[in-house]
Amino acid sequence: MPTVPFRQVDVFAESACRGNPVAVVHLSDGGVRGGDLADSVPSGSDPAGSDPWSTETMQRFARWTNLSETTFLLPPQDPGADYRLRIFTPGGELPFAGHPTLGSAQAWLDAGGEPRAQGVVVQECAAGLIRVRLEADRLAFAAPPLTRSGAPEDQLLEAAARALGITPDEVVAASWVDNGPHWLGVLLRDAETVLGLRPDFAALEALEETEVGVIGPYPAGGAPGAADYEVRAFCPDLGVPEDPVTGSLNAGLAVWLVGAGLAPAAYLVSQGTVLGRAGRVHVTQDSDDLWIGGQAHVLVRGTLDLPA
Repeated sequence: MPTVPFRQVDVFAESACRGNPVAVVHLSDGGVRGGDLADSVPSGSDPAGSDPWSTETMQRFARWTNLSETTFLLPPQDPGADYRLRIFTPGGELPFAGHPTLGSAQAWLDAGGEPRAQGVVVQECAAGLIRVRLEADRLAFAAPPLTRSGAPEDQLLEAAARALGITPDEVVAASWVDNGPHWLGVLLRDAETVLGLRPDFAALEALEETEVGVIGPYPAGGAPGAADYEVRAFCPDLGVPEDPVTGSLNAGLAVWLVGAGLAPAAYLVSQGTVLGRAGRVHVTQDSDDLWIGGQAHVLVRGTLDLPA
């Protein structure tokens, strides 16, 4: 198996090593012209057909990196896409995830990628086509539609509350915010309560096909640039007990909360505080879309040689 380019990108942080890293393996040029990927398509592979690595090899490498997600850049199959992306956690493949979307777009651009449409990268993944907007100092993806919404069953919500270490009456509101990962969104009364959670990860893992995301507001009138909400993401069944900063969750929460009038059309999220990170996720709404944005910094550039 030939050597392929590899990058590691820190996403959703304004300073290095304070966000959520994603490993990006460049398995094809993905439309790059003149960049460092021109010779990375393995000999004999079909750029528009089967993937050069097997799913099993991708999953094995994702387990080995032990990051929240590892991604693989591939040739697009949709003529409107700039590249195709496969996304793996240590526990399995996801149809969509947010910080890997921004990190992979940054890695593709860093390698010399040129979007077909000026100012917008179009990513193809199992969830469809995802637009990534190039802003002044950050990237932002358009929040995909929810595949499941609405209130959860009382029994599930009670079990989730117990696993979080709170009582059901401490939950202000709850809704499915599934957009690939099976997120259950839980709104608590304030950010302090969110930061104080000490969950039972075994109990959370027992909630089959349910990842739990929690959000709570900070007091109004904070210092300029201060976050409006604190978010935490718990997904032990994916091999990630607590995710440092989570684009898909923030996208799902925004679709729910902004749509229901429970949050403003623009706000700033802090995530990863308990883990020693300083994630910052910008949520903005325009006439057509909710955009989930943050900075992305390539911190590692190298090559990967993984035998089959």
